[in-house]
Amino acid sequence: MRYKIGDVARILGISPDLIRYYEEKGVVSPQKDPYNNYRYYDTWDINFLIDCLWFKNFGFGIEQVSHIVSQNSYEELLTNLSKRGDDIQANIHYQELLLRRIRKYHEILKDLPDYIGKCDIRRSAEFVRYLNRYNTMYDNDSELQTLSRQWLKYMPFSRRYFEVPEDGLMGEGDDYAWGFSMGMRYVREFNIEIKPPVTHFPSQLCIHSAFTSTGKDKFTARHLDFMTEYAERNGLKVAGCAFGNLACSVIDEGEITGFFEVWLPIEENWV
Repeated sequence: MRYKIGDVARILGISPDLIRYYEEKGVVSPQKDPYNNYRYYDTWDINFLIDCLWFKNFGFGIEQVSHIVSQNSYEELLTNLSKRGDDIQANIHYQELLLRRIRKYHEILKDLPDYIGKCDIRRSAEFVRYLNRYNTMYDNDSELQTLSRQWLKYMPFSRRYFEVPEDGLMGEGDDYAWGFSMGMRYVREFNIEIKPPVTHFPSQLCIHSAFTSTGKDKFTARHLDFMTEYAERNGLKVAGCAFGNLACSVIDEGEITGFFEVWLPIEENWV
């Protein structure tokens, strides 16, 4: 029995355009009516199209599918299946990383409100960071911009990161810097090269807290005054710039509000 292209499309649940594509690639060879140029497909053609669906559902692209069905030898088929299996395995690994990351992110956001405006002493995690913005100015060097784009691609494993220098903490300035940070687990996972301008930060004893900033251009060093006041009250000596991450931005009472987690290093011998 012969079937028109619309019939085949309905039988297989695929578009006529896809059937025509496979015809162009030599997967199927329908008979053509010499009078009206209609194409007619038989069960042989339909079987080949089912083969195409078989391999397509393994995740092969339609161009790969057409090559496999129309040109692959047995050994070539085994090679293609092995390569596709490797791709699937790599994707599973990445999805597992992503699942772990989103669950950790959810945990951070769930706990963060409890820390706002409150201080505790804890060690920061070891990480690397890369700065690409100073106050409101981004690096315009082409190599650095290339590096910045690479770090953007690492998100959400890289995080938006800020630093406030010590003079700003002491009220002698209001400068800050922005960039990206990444924990060592992901540094190893993605083989991040640690060399300038990428800098390694070891675990440090810190005053830890969180704060919010509402509205455009409202982020300043003064958001951290409560932390330096806490250090002074408790006889703690600040030992470096404050650093942290933008955890999220949300709409709060009609305005954009950023939620930040922050760390302020202190001397180790404070107790």
